[in-house]
Amino acid sequence: MKLTVFGATGGVGGEIVRQALAAGHEVTAVVRDPSRLSATGATGESLEVFRADLTDPESLRAAVAGRDAVLSGLGARKRADAGITAELTRSVVRAMEAEGVRRLVVVSAAPVGPPAERQPMVDRVMGSLVSKILKPVYDDLRAMEADLAASATDWTSVRPPRLQDKPVTGGYRKVVGGTPVSGRFIGRADVAHAMLAVIDDLSTVKHGVGVAY
Repeated sequence: MKLTVFGATGGVGGEIVRQALAAGHEVTAVVRDPSRLSATGATGESLEVFRADLTDPESLRAAVAGRDAVLSGLGARKRADAGITAELTRSVVRAMEAEGVRRLVVVSAAPVGPPAERQPMVDRVMGSLVSKILKPVYDDLRAMEADLAASATDWTSVRPPRLQDKPVTGGYRKVVGGTPVSGRFIGRADVAHAMLAVIDDLSTVKHGVGVAY
């Protein structure tokens, strides 16, 4: 497949690029600073590095034109960055709509989705505490998902809990439209694995997908 990846220099985005290349896909990595992509170790003949201003939808059109799918690892790295995810994703969506590209997979977060059924008390309490602390970040992601729901894209949001640096295992749980019970953490590499796996899964289109160990 021909894939375009946004947020390619981040923890999840870098994993998407590396795993997609290893699987034989053609990858366009959209970055503001190409040197940061080199630092992730992503390389190969099937990799195209596309430098662009993510706030300008027109500058992104060439990056998404003719692609089979677009994947986004964009996200706020701290509370002070809250708001950028929805803003930058709007640019991506506008570029896709202008080029008639429909499939979009984004990373979101577990608290944006519905609470898991029969969630143990300790998980409910901890989840509530984290949601209060990171409310601006999660509100940003909720705004992003609201924009996706109103768009013409065939979107899927993958919603992980706390992220860790672990190698890819493929041994995570996935709940379409829901949240795994007691899903407390997952590796960034497995989030990337899940995002690539749902591209062809029609049951995930226009749904959030909870993933966790």
